[in-house]
Amino acid sequence: MRPAAFAIPGDITQKTGGYIYEHQLLLGLRALGRRVDHIALPGSFPDPSPAEMAASVAALAALPPDLPLILDGLVYGSIDTAGLAQVRAPLVAMIHHPLGLETGLAPSRAAELLAREAANLALAAHVVVPSPHTKRILVADFGLAPDRITIALPGFAAPDPVRSPQTPPLILSVGLLAARKGHDVLLAALAQITDLDWRAEIAGGTHDAGVAAALRQQCRDPGLEGRVRLAGLLGDDALRDRFRSAQIFALATRYEGYGMVFSEAMLHGLPIVACATGAVPETVPPDTGLLVPPDDAQAFARALRRLLTDAPLRMAMAGASTRRGQALPTWPQTAAVMGRVLDDVPLA
Repeated sequence: MRPAAFAIPGDITQKTGGYIYEHQLLLGLRALGRRVDHIALPGSFPDPSPAEMAASVAALAALPPDLPLILDGLVYGSIDTAGLAQVRAPLVAMIHHPLGLETGLAPSRAAELLAREAANLALAAHVVVPSPHTKRILVADFGLAPDRITIALPGFAAPDPVRSPQTPPLILSVGLLAARKGHDVLLAALAQITDLDWRAEIAGGTHDAGVAAALRQQCRDPGLEGRVRLAGLLGDDALRDRFRSAQIFALATRYEGYGMVFSEAMLHGLPIVACATGAVPETVPPDTGLLVPPDDAQAFARALRRLLTDAPLRMAMAGASTRRGQALPTWPQTAAVMGRVLDDVPLA
C-alpha cells in the first residue's frame, strides 16, 4: 500500500461539498491503513497572490518522485502550469468540476481558467472525479482519454430514519450564498406561491457578500418577509435537525459537478425540487424529485406547488428518496477506489 500526499487549500473542515468530500477521503484513506500526508496550501486558491503561488509550487516541487500526490481541483485548475511541470511526484488530479464553469465569472476569466485547466490536466498521471457527468465533460471538452479518469462517487453516513416534520411545511435549502446555488431563483419561486401555507430556510455560509446582500433584500419582499429565514452556516447537529424537520428539499442550483447535498436529502427521506443541470439529473433519480430548467423561477414555483398540494406524490417521492439513500456508497468505499488509483499510478 503506497503512501501518498494530499494537497488541499485552506481549512479542510469547511462545510461545502468539495471540502467535505476531500476531508472524508483523507480520513478514509488513513483509516484503511495508508499513510497520507496532508499538504496545506493557501486558502486563497483559485486566486492566490504571486507569493502564495510561488510558495505552493515550491512545496509541491519538493515532494519526492515516488510519492503520488492528490491535488485538489481548486489548485489543479488554477496553479501556474510551468510551476506544476516542476513537480516530480505523480499527479492525481481531484476534479469536482472545471473551475471555468463557475457561475458569474467574467468571460475572460472563465476562458483563462479553462485553458489553464486543460494545460494542467495534460500533466496528470491520472484524474479522479466524483461523477460520470464530470468524466464526460473532461473527455468531451478537455480531450482526456476515458481510461485516464476514475469515478469515485462521494460516500455518505448511514441514513437517518428520524423524522419530525413541522407545520406549516418547511422547505429547506442548503448551499453557500453564491450565485451558482440559485437561491435568488428559489426566492423568486417562493414569491409566486405565497397563497400556500409553508415556510422556508436557506442554510449556508456567505461565499459572496454581494450575493448575500441581494438575497437579504429579496427576503424583505412583502410576500416572503417573516416566512423565509437565511439561517447562515449551521453546525452538524443543527443542520441534521433542519433536515429532520423539513418536508421538501429545494435547491435551484445553476450547476453541480455532483451535488452531495441532494444525496444528504435522500438520507433523510426528503422529496427534492432542483434543476436539470450538470450532474443533478444523475444524482437525483426521477422518482425522488422534480427537476426543472435552471433559471426558471416559474417552473420551480410550479414544482414546489405540486409537491405542497399533492400529498400522495410527496409521500411517494419521500419513500423513493429513503430507498435511494439506503443504497448510497460509504466513505470507505470511496477511499478504496482512490486507494486503487494510488497503487496503480505509474511512478517516475
